[in-house]
Amino acid sequence: MSGGHTIRPLAGPEELKACVALQEETWGVGFSERVPPALLKVAQMLGGVAAGAWSADGTLDGFVFGMTGVRDGEVVHWSDMLAVRRGIRDQGVGTSLKAYQRQVLLERGVRRMFWTFDPLQARNAHINFTKLGIVVREYVHDMYGETDSPLHRGIGTDRFVALWLMDSERVAARLAGGERGPGRGEVRGVPVALGEAEVSPAGQEGAGAARSSGARAQGPPPTRGIPRPGAPVLGLSDARLRVAIPADVSRVMAASMDLAVAWRKATRSVLTHYLERGYEVRELVRGERTSDYLLEERSTP
Repeated sequence: MSGGHTIRPLAGPEELKACVALQEETWGVGFSERVPPALLKVAQMLGGVAAGAWSADGTLDGFVFGMTGVRDGEVVHWSDMLAVRRGIRDQGVGTSLKAYQRQVLLERGVRRMFWTFDPLQARNAHINFTKLGIVVREYVHDMYGETDSPLHRGIGTDRFVALWLMDSERVAARLAGGERGPGRGEVRGVPVALGEAEVSPAGQEGAGAARSSGARAQGPPPTRGIPRPGAPVLGLSDARLRVAIPADVSRVMAASMDLAVAWRKATRSVLTHYLERGYEVRELVRGERTSDYLLEERSTP
C-alpha cells in the first residue's frame, strides 16, 4: 500500500485491458506504441514487470511496464512505460511505482535498470535525477524516429538513456528523501557549456510593455520572454560543467518551433560531445527560465 494505492502485478485479461485503456487515455486513442495485453503478459512470464497502482475502489490509476534481458553480458531491466492518471499526478504515485519495480528486480538479482526520456523535458528530468537518483551516460539522436505524440512532434525523439544503479547508496538516499541535489546558488560558479543567450535591455523593456498594455496579441505567439540558447562551448575540461535547457519546453514550442528546434540542436551538440569525452549527467538544477544539467567527469564504471 502506498499513498492510498495498492501496487501489485497486473493479473487477468480485464486488468491487462485496463492497462491498455490507461495508455490510450495518457497518450491518445490509437497511440501507435501502446503495449498490448499479450505482450504485457509475456513480459511478466519472462522476468519483466507489469504492475499497477490500484485505488481503494479498484480503479487502475497508474502502471509501470518493463522487460528484462541481457545488455553487455549483464542481466538488466529496461523500463519501457510509466503512466499516472491525470488528476492525481505529482502525488508520489509514479515514484511509488518505480520503488516497487526496483524492489522486485533487486530481489531477483537485477542491479541495473535503464529507460529513456527527452533531455528537453525538465519536469521528467527533475523526477529522474532528484527523486530517483539516476545518472546519464548515453545520448541517442532521434531514437524512435517520427512519433505521433504531440509532446515531441517537430523536435524529434532525441533521448537520454537513464541508468538506475538500483543498489547504490545514491539511489537509496534519493528514494528515502534524505538527499537532494544542489540548488542554483551552489552551482553558480560551475563553467557553462551551454547557457541562455543574452537578452538586450531594450528587449526586456519591450516585453514588459507588451505584458502591461492589456492589448491582446494578434498573429503568431510572441517570443519575447522565451529563453533562447546561447552558443555551445565545446572546449572545456573542468571537472563539472553546466548545460542549460528551457524550464518549460512546451511553452517554447507553443511560442516558436524554430526556437524549440534551436534548443534541440544546441543541447544535442553539447551533450553528445561531453558524454563522449567521459562526462556523465548527475543532476538537474531547476530555475525559472532555464534549468541546468550538471555534468561531472565519470569516476566509476
